[in-house]
Amino acid sequence: MGTGAITQYVDAAQVVLYVFWVFFAGVIVYLIRENKREGYPLQSANGTVDGWPPRPKPKTYIMEDGHTVQAPNDNVSPQVLQAESVHPWDGSPIDPVGDPLLAGVGPGSWSDRADVPERTFEGGIKMVPLRTLPDYAVSMRDRDPRGLPVIGGDGETAGTVVDLWVDQSEAIFRHLEVAVTLSDGATRNVLLPINFCRITRRGVRVSSLYAAQFAGVPGTRDPQQVTMLEEEKIMAYYGAGLLYADPQRAEPLF
Repeated sequence: MGTGAITQYVDAAQVVLYVFWVFFAGVIVYLIRENKREGYPLQSANGTVDGWPPRPKPKTYIMEDGHTVQAPNDNVSPQVLQAESVHPWDGSPIDPVGDPLLAGVGPGSWSDRADVPERTFEGGIKMVPLRTLPDYAVSMRDRDPRGLPVIGGDGETAGTVVDLWVDQSEAIFRHLEVAVTLSDGATRNVLLPINFCRITRRGVRVSSLYAAQFAGVPGTRDPQQVTMLEEEKIMAYYGAGLLYADPQRAEPLF
């Protein structure tokens, strides 16, 4: 028998290879189980969807403010699915019911983030309007959008930019604050995520929504701050507009 042989038919290289296979299979099973710890769809219209391998045992996490969270857990989302299946079997496409911009499905879906403002590392409010930060300003090399009209995807004016909101952790602007004119002549201020707009000399262009739809943008409880849940819903509203602002957007291109 040669060097490394254990028997006439088994040698050390084979043993190492088999051990590696077993180890690699264990890693795959472990990763699949950990994938089910949070965010995995464990419910369907027909009941639980757990499958194999089963979910891992709950693990307790201590959050920054001291409270604890377990994952996985059996918490049920308060969201009500405002959609109906196109076909009567699981996995079929769904169509939104009611206002598609607020249905919370497709590109307009949102996560159940905490309904509290996000904090900086130092403990302050992370997202605040520029008017409350005397040490911040728009760079001289950039175009200041305040006072510019906001133009929707239909070419109509939805309102006017009145302020910018600053992410103090990243020192960048995250949202524009827009004064929207309502049908009765009144105005309300809504947030416009800056990644959904294009700032030009003539105005701020937003292709995802039509002008009249800005009136329905979810608001904030406090005019000086936005919670993580509120920000999710605001982003979802503009995201939904990419597909649902006009019925033709959901139709085939050709």
